[in-house]
Amino acid sequence: MGESQSSKTDRPATAGFEIRGGGYRAGIAATGAGLRLLERDGPDGPVALTETWDLGTRPPLSAGLILAPWPNRIRDGRFVFDGIDHQLEITEPGFANASHGFVRRRDWRVVHHADDRIELSIDVGLHKGWPYPLRLTVDYALGDDGLTVTHTATNTGAIPAPFGMGFHSYVRAGDVPLDECTVRLSAGTRLPLDERMLPSGGSQAVAGTEYDFTSPRTLSGVALDTPFSALDVDVDGRSRHELRAPDGTGTVLWAAREFGWLQAFVADPDAGKSYPGRGRALALEPMTCPPDAFNSGIDQLVLAPGQQWTGVWGMSALGS
Repeated sequence: MGESQSSKTDRPATAGFEIRGGGYRAGIAATGAGLRLLERDGPDGPVALTETWDLGTRPPLSAGLILAPWPNRIRDGRFVFDGIDHQLEITEPGFANASHGFVRRRDWRVVHHADDRIELSIDVGLHKGWPYPLRLTVDYALGDDGLTVTHTATNTGAIPAPFGMGFHSYVRAGDVPLDECTVRLSAGTRLPLDERMLPSGGSQAVAGTEYDFTSPRTLSGVALDTPFSALDVDVDGRSRHELRAPDGTGTVLWAAREFGWLQAFVADPDAGKSYPGRGRALALEPMTCPPDAFNSGIDQLVLAPGQQWTGVWGMSALGS
C-alpha cells in the first residue's frame, strides 16, 4: 500500500521516547524515527551534542531523520532498474527531484524500548514508481562510548530491489556558536553539484582546495552542501569527523564502512536556511551513496529477495 494522504503531510512529531546510558541522554521521535536530541552530562549540566527540536514541532531542515530507501535526490524522480523505467513522485518541485525517500515523515513502530536502547521498525510499502517492499529497522543504543545507531533493511519482496540510506544528523559543540568552532572531515574527495543539487561531474580530490577539511578548519564564513567520499577509515573500520569548540570539546560522528559517503551541510540564514534558535548549524550526514545514485549506479545497493543489509554509525563527546 502507498502512503495515506495524512501520512504525506509534513506533520509535527508528537510521540517521543527517551534513553539514557553512559552519561548520555537521547530523545527519539516516532515520526521519522528521528533523533531529536543527544546530550552528555557535564559538570555544569547537560551539554548538547546535536541540534535539537521539541516534540510537537516540525523537525527543522529534516534534522535527525532517516533518509530511505534512497538518500538525497533522484533526478526528475526517474530511474531505470532491471530494465524497467520508474517514475517517482516529485517531492522537491523547485528542483524537480524525488528527495530523501518515503519514511522521514511517517510514524515508526517501537519494537523494543529499554533504559539505554530503543529499536523502531517500518515497512516502506509500495508507492508510485516504487514496487519494492522493504522493512527497515533502527536501533539507538547509549553507553560509555556514546550513541551507536544500527540500521537494517530487508527485502521482503520477490524481486531484487535498489536501496540506499542516509541520516540527516546535525552536530553541535554545546552552546558555542558554529562560527567559533572548527571542523575536521576524514574525506579525500568531493562530488560537485549543480544548481539542482545533482552531480555535475565526477569526484574531485579535495587536497589544496576550499573543500579540504582533513585538518581542522574554522567554520566562520564557510558554506557547504557537499557530498564527500574517499573517507579515511581508522584501524577499527570507522571514519571519524569532528566538530570542536575552541576549548577542544565537541562532537565526533563516526561511521562504519557501509556508509562510504558523508554529506556536509551548513544551515545559514544568509542563504535562507536558518536553524531555529541557532542560526548557522552543521549537518554531517552519513550516507551509503551520493545523490542520484539510482541513475549513476555509484555505490547503489541491490538487495536480493530476503536479503538483509546492516549499517552502523554513531556519535560521542570530545574532550572533558
